[in-house]
Amino acid sequence: MSQTSGASPAPATMSRAMTSREWGLLVLLSVMWGGSFLFNGIAIKEVPVFSIVAFRVLLGALALHLVLRVSRIPFPCDWHSLRGYAGMAVLNGALPFCLIVFGQTRIQSGLASIINATTPIFTMLLAHFLLSAERLDARRIVGVLLGFAGVIVLFSDKIGAGSGEVIGLAACTLAALSYGLANVFGRVFIKPGANPIALATGQLTLAACLMVPVALVIDRPFSHALPGTTAIMALLMLALVSTAAAYVVFFRILTRAGATNASLVTLLIPCSAILFGVLLLDERLGLREIAGFAVIALGLLVIDGRILGSISGAKAAG
Repeated sequence: MSQTSGASPAPATMSRAMTSREWGLLVLLSVMWGGSFLFNGIAIKEVPVFSIVAFRVLLGALALHLVLRVSRIPFPCDWHSLRGYAGMAVLNGALPFCLIVFGQTRIQSGLASIINATTPIFTMLLAHFLLSAERLDARRIVGVLLGFAGVIVLFSDKIGAGSGEVIGLAACTLAALSYGLANVFGRVFIKPGANPIALATGQLTLAACLMVPVALVIDRPFSHALPGTTAIMALLMLALVSTAAAYVVFFRILTRAGATNASLVTLLIPCSAILFGVLLLDERLGLREIAGFAVIALGLLVIDGRILGSISGAKAAG
């Protein structure tokens, strides 16, 4: 998931109420992944799009290889594992990272994070058509429709305005679609029980193998002046905090609290990203953007079902 999709699936854990420690980890993860939009917003002022992504996945992969070595976690390199790494490297790494960074050259970081929150909605829709065991029921259909209604709200004042914002919104929407495809791909091609940190490492490693040559050929980074200290620090934070460390935190939540609870981070990431954008990038979101996020968030809550279930239970008890 980013970011929001996490990296790769792990064995499912039954949903339960989270402890205060797990909620703390969830908030920390939302800050880490929400911070990626801030760091992108800083870096794009001085660094080309492909170079940002190449640096992120390369340094992130190196950091996770160090985690594997220290933790003595095996790193499978058989054909089946490499196929899984490759698919996730494209769909869950290189492609959406590039689309989001490109999108942020045209729209604010907070708005990009709101669009990114539609990832679970695309996952549900794609799984309905591509996975026979995951059909949409009435509740999820309502959630998906609400999610797309929120996207329409975000696009509504941009079409015909003659600005590049539509392109930026479209790029971030395609990134969310790519994350959704990655989730479906992972459920089909990733071995059950595979170590999730090893999967994230493999994903970032192959993404680096793809993005570094692309950046060298297209961006020619060594022909440009060295970025300033602020941009370099943003790149380091993007790779080490919002990528490598965030994956470790995500998988800690995933193994402790389960995939359903971990998915709640989707609702929290835009809050962090918007706050960072307002405080540090001098961004301002209008009522339309806030309304769009509210509708998308409502759709996610309907899909999740727990809050509606709690309300129904409370009414029944009353």
